[in-house]
Amino acid sequence: HNSWSRREQLDAIGFVWDVQQLRFAKFCSALKLYGQIEQKLSIQQTSLSAAATKSVPLKIPSKFVIPRSSQWPNRLWGYRLGERCTQVRQKQLYVKGRPDRLKALAELGFYISGGNDDLKWLEVVHAAAVYSQMNRNLDVPTKFVVPAPPRRVLDCDLHNAPEEGKSSCIVGSDDAWPWPEYLWGFPLGQRLRDIRVKGYYLRGKQADVRKRQLDALGFIWEPKRGRRRQSEK
Repeated sequence: HNSWSRREQLDAIGFVWDVQQLRFAKFCSALKLYGQIEQKLSIQQTSLSAAATKSVPLKIPSKFVIPRSSQWPNRLWGYRLGERCTQVRQKQLYVKGRPDRLKALAELGFYISGGNDDLKWLEVVHAAAVYSQMNRNLDVPTKFVVPAPPRRVLDCDLHNAPEEGKSSCIVGSDDAWPWPEYLWGFPLGQRLRDIRVKGYYLRGKQADVRKRQLDALGFIWEPKRGRRRQSEK
Protein backbone atom coordinates (compact mmCIF):
# COMPACT_ATOMS: atom_id res chain seq x y z
CA HIS A 1 0.00 0.00 0.00
CA ASN A 2 2.84 2.36 0.89
CA SER A 3 4.54 1.84 -2.48
CA TRP A 4 1.28 2.60 -4.29
CA SER A 5 0.66 5.79 -2.30
CA ARG A 6 4.24 6.91 -3.06
CA ARG A 7 3.56 6.30 -6.75
CA GLU A 8 0.43 8.47 -6.51
CA GLN A 9 2.46 11.20 -4.80
CA LEU A 10 5.06 11.10 -7.57
CA ASP A 11 2.32 11.17 -10.23
CA ALA A 12 0.84 14.24 -8.52
CA ILE A 13 4.09 16.20 -8.91
CA GLY A 14 4.45 15.15 -12.55
CA PHE A 15 7.12 12.46 -12.15
CA VAL A 16 8.00 10.90 -15.52
CA TRP A 17 8.09 7.10 -15.45
CA ASP A 18 8.94 6.57 -19.12
CA VAL A 19 11.62 9.00 -20.30
CA GLN A 20 11.61 7.54 -23.81
CA GLN A 21 7.87 8.17 -24.12
CA LEU A 22 8.37 11.76 -22.95
CA ARG A 23 11.08 12.34 -25.57
CA PHE A 24 8.90 10.82 -28.28
CA ALA A 25 5.99 13.06 -27.21
CA LYS A 26 8.29 16.11 -27.47
CA PHE A 27 9.39 15.02 -30.96
CA CYS A 28 5.73 14.62 -32.03
CA SER A 29 4.85 18.01 -30.55
CA ALA A 30 7.68 19.68 -32.50
CA LEU A 31 6.65 17.91 -35.74
CA LYS A 32 3.03 18.94 -35.30
CA LEU A 33 3.92 22.61 -34.77
CA TYR A 34 6.38 22.57 -37.67
CA GLY A 35 3.62 21.17 -39.89
CA GLN A 36 1.14 23.84 -38.74
CA ILE A 37 3.64 26.65 -39.41
CA GLU A 38 4.53 25.23 -42.85
CA GLN A 39 0.84 24.80 -43.66
CA LYS A 40 0.12 28.48 -42.92
CA LEU A 41 3.04 29.53 -45.13
CA SER A 42 1.89 27.27 -47.98
CA ILE A 43 -1.65 28.64 -47.84
CA GLN A 44 -0.30 32.20 -47.90
CA GLN A 45 2.13 31.55 -50.76
CA THR A 46 -0.07 29.32 -52.94
CA SER A 47 -3.71 28.80 -53.73
CA LEU A 48 -3.74 25.40 -52.02
CA SER A 49 -6.48 24.73 -49.49
CA ALA A 50 -5.76 23.69 -45.90
CA ALA A 51 -6.91 20.12 -46.69
CA ALA A 52 -4.52 19.88 -49.65
CA THR A 53 -1.49 21.12 -47.72
CA LYS A 54 -2.24 18.79 -44.82
CA SER A 55 -1.63 15.73 -47.00
CA VAL A 56 1.85 16.93 -48.06
CA PRO A 57 4.67 15.02 -46.27
CA LEU A 58 6.84 17.07 -43.92
CA LYS A 59 10.23 18.08 -45.33
CA ILE A 60 12.45 19.21 -42.48
CA PRO A 61 16.08 20.28 -43.18
CA SER A 62 18.54 17.98 -41.38
CA LYS A 63 20.17 20.95 -39.61
CA PHE A 64 16.92 22.65 -38.59
CA VAL A 65 16.93 23.87 -34.97
CA ILE A 66 13.77 25.38 -33.47
CA PRO A 67 14.35 29.15 -33.19
CA ARG A 68 13.66 31.43 -30.25
CA SER A 69 10.49 32.77 -31.77
CA SER A 70 6.95 33.62 -30.66
CA GLN A 71 5.72 30.97 -33.11
CA TRP A 72 7.26 28.28 -30.92
CA PRO A 73 6.74 27.57 -27.19
CA ASN A 74 9.76 28.27 -24.95
CA ARG A 75 10.13 24.59 -24.04
CA LEU A 76 11.03 23.78 -27.67
CA TRP A 77 13.54 26.59 -28.28
CA GLY A 78 16.89 25.15 -29.34
CA TYR A 79 15.41 21.68 -30.01
CA ARG A 80 17.36 19.98 -32.82
CA LEU A 81 14.35 18.78 -34.80
CA GLY A 82 16.25 18.14 -38.04
CA GLU A 83 18.82 16.00 -36.23
CA ARG A 84 16.08 14.00 -34.50
CA CYS A 85 14.34 13.37 -37.84
CA THR A 86 17.58 11.95 -39.25
CA GLN A 87 18.06 9.70 -36.18
CA VAL A 88 14.49 8.41 -36.45
CA ARG A 89 14.90 7.65 -40.16
CA GLN A 90 18.42 6.18 -40.04
CA LYS A 91 18.65 4.64 -36.57
CA GLN A 92 14.95 4.02 -35.80
CA LEU A 93 15.16 6.26 -32.72
CA TYR A 94 11.87 6.02 -30.73
CA VAL A 95 10.22 3.77 -33.36
CA LYS A 96 12.15 0.47 -33.36
CA GLY A 97 9.60 -2.31 -32.91
CA ARG A 98 6.86 0.27 -32.42
CA PRO A 99 4.54 0.33 -35.48
CA ASP A 100 2.02 2.26 -33.35
CA ARG A 101 4.51 5.13 -33.15
CA LEU A 102 5.23 4.91 -36.89
CA LYS A 103 1.52 5.30 -37.49
CA ALA A 104 1.34 8.31 -35.15
CA LEU A 105 4.23 9.93 -37.07
CA ALA A 106 2.62 9.19 -40.43
CA GLU A 107 -0.55 10.92 -39.24
CA LEU A 108 1.62 14.01 -38.64
CA GLY A 109 3.02 13.75 -42.19
CA PHE A 110 6.38 12.24 -41.17
CA TYR A 111 7.32 9.11 -43.10
CA ILE A 112 10.29 6.77 -42.88
CA SER A 113 11.99 5.46 -46.06
CA GLY A 114 9.21 4.03 -48.25
CA GLY A 115 6.63 6.11 -46.46
CA ASN A 116 3.06 4.93 -46.58
CA ASP A 117 3.89 1.54 -48.12
CA ASP A 118 6.31 0.72 -45.29
CA LEU A 119 3.77 1.77 -42.68
CA LYS A 120 1.04 -0.41 -44.20
CA TRP A 121 3.44 -3.35 -44.40
CA LEU A 122 4.33 -2.93 -40.71
CA GLU A 123 0.61 -3.09 -39.86
CA VAL A 124 0.28 -6.31 -41.90
CA VAL A 125 3.31 -7.99 -40.37
CA HIS A 126 2.46 -6.90 -36.82
CA ALA A 127 -1.12 -8.21 -37.11
CA ALA A 128 0.18 -11.39 -38.77
CA ALA A 129 2.69 -11.93 -35.94
CA VAL A 130 -0.03 -11.66 -33.27
CA TYR A 131 -2.34 -14.02 -35.21
CA SER A 132 0.51 -16.50 -35.75
CA GLN A 133 1.41 -16.46 -32.05
CA MET A 134 -2.22 -17.06 -31.05
CA ASN A 135 -3.02 -19.76 -33.64
CA ARG A 136 0.43 -21.26 -34.32
CA ASN A 137 -0.14 -20.75 -38.05
CA LEU A 138 -0.93 -17.99 -40.51
CA ASP A 139 -3.79 -19.66 -42.37
CA VAL A 140 -6.10 -16.65 -41.94
CA PRO A 141 -9.70 -16.68 -43.24
CA THR A 142 -10.19 -13.96 -45.86
CA LYS A 143 -12.99 -12.35 -43.86
CA PHE A 144 -10.94 -12.14 -40.65
CA VAL A 145 -10.81 -8.63 -39.17
CA VAL A 146 -8.75 -7.85 -36.04
CA PRO A 147 -11.27 -7.71 -33.19
CA ALA A 148 -11.63 -5.08 -30.52
CA PRO A 149 -11.95 -6.43 -26.95
CA PRO A 150 -15.45 -7.55 -25.98
CA ARG A 151 -17.20 -5.23 -23.57
CA ARG A 152 -19.00 -7.30 -20.95
CA VAL A 153 -21.61 -5.15 -19.27
CA LEU A 154 -23.04 -6.61 -16.07
CA ASP A 155 -25.39 -5.46 -13.35
CA CYS A 156 -23.16 -4.66 -10.43
CA ASP A 157 -24.46 -4.84 -6.90
CA LEU A 158 -23.21 -1.68 -5.21
CA HIS A 159 -22.41 -2.30 -1.52
CA ASN A 160 -25.04 -5.09 -1.36
CA ALA A 161 -27.72 -2.47 -1.85
CA PRO A 162 -31.35 -3.37 -2.64
CA GLU A 163 -32.48 -3.85 -6.25
CA GLU A 164 -32.76 -0.14 -7.06
CA GLY A 165 -29.13 0.35 -6.02
CA LYS A 166 -27.82 -1.85 -8.85
CA SER A 167 -25.93 -0.23 -11.67
CA SER A 168 -24.37 -1.37 -14.96
CA CYS A 169 -20.60 -1.67 -15.10
CA ILE A 170 -18.03 -2.84 -17.63
CA VAL A 171 -16.05 -5.91 -16.62
CA GLY A 172 -12.60 -6.68 -17.95
CA SER A 173 -9.66 -4.63 -19.15
CA ASP A 174 -8.20 -3.77 -22.57
CA ASP A 175 -4.72 -4.35 -21.10
CA ALA A 176 -5.02 -8.13 -21.33
CA TRP A 177 -6.28 -8.06 -24.93
CA PRO A 178 -3.61 -9.48 -27.29
CA TRP A 179 -4.36 -7.08 -30.16
CA PRO A 180 -2.98 -3.51 -29.89
CA GLU A 181 -5.63 -0.80 -30.20
CA TYR A 182 -4.24 0.70 -33.41
CA LEU A 183 -4.94 -2.63 -35.20
CA TRP A 184 -8.58 -3.02 -34.12
CA GLY A 185 -10.71 -3.32 -37.26
CA PHE A 186 -7.67 -4.08 -39.48
CA PRO A 187 -8.72 -6.44 -42.35
CA LEU A 188 -5.84 -8.90 -41.96
CA GLY A 189 -7.51 -11.71 -43.93
CA GLN A 190 -8.11 -9.49 -46.97
CA ARG A 191 -4.60 -8.00 -46.81
CA LEU A 192 -3.01 -11.48 -46.78
CA ARG A 193 -5.26 -12.56 -49.66
CA ASP A 194 -4.08 -9.52 -51.65
CA ILE A 195 -0.48 -10.56 -50.97
CA ARG A 196 -1.19 -14.14 -52.07
CA VAL A 197 -3.29 -13.37 -55.17
CA LYS A 198 -2.09 -9.94 -56.32
CA GLY A 199 1.44 -9.77 -54.91
CA TYR A 200 0.73 -6.63 -52.90
CA TYR A 201 3.72 -5.33 -50.86
CA LEU A 202 6.02 -7.83 -52.60
CA ARG A 203 7.46 -5.59 -55.29
CA GLY A 204 10.69 -3.65 -55.18
CA LYS A 205 13.81 -3.95 -53.03
CA GLN A 206 11.98 -5.19 -49.92
CA ALA A 207 10.21 -8.12 -51.65
CA ASP A 208 12.61 -10.91 -50.57
CA VAL A 209 12.86 -9.65 -46.98
CA ARG A 210 9.08 -9.45 -46.69
CA LYS A 211 8.61 -12.95 -48.12
CA ARG A 212 11.04 -14.30 -45.52
CA GLN A 213 9.13 -12.48 -42.77
CA LEU A 214 5.89 -14.14 -43.89
CA ASP A 215 7.58 -17.55 -44.17
CA ALA A 216 8.92 -17.19 -40.62
CA LEU A 217 5.37 -16.55 -39.39
CA GLY A 218 4.04 -19.66 -41.12
CA PHE A 219 2.26 -17.96 -44.04
CA ILE A 220 0.37 -20.41 -46.29
CA TRP A 221 1.07 -19.32 -49.87
CA GLU A 222 -1.35 -21.81 -51.45
CA PRO A 223 -4.05 -22.90 -48.99
CA LYS A 224 -6.20 -25.92 -49.76
CA ARG A 225 -9.46 -24.66 -51.21
CA GLY A 226 -11.71 -26.95 -49.21
CA ARG A 227 -10.12 -25.94 -45.93
CA ARG A 228 -10.28 -22.27 -46.92
CA ARG A 229 -14.01 -22.44 -47.62
CA GLN A 230 -14.61 -24.34 -44.40
CA SER A 231 -12.69 -21.83 -42.30
CA GLU A 232 -14.73 -18.95 -43.70
CA LYS A 233 -18.13 -20.41 -42.91
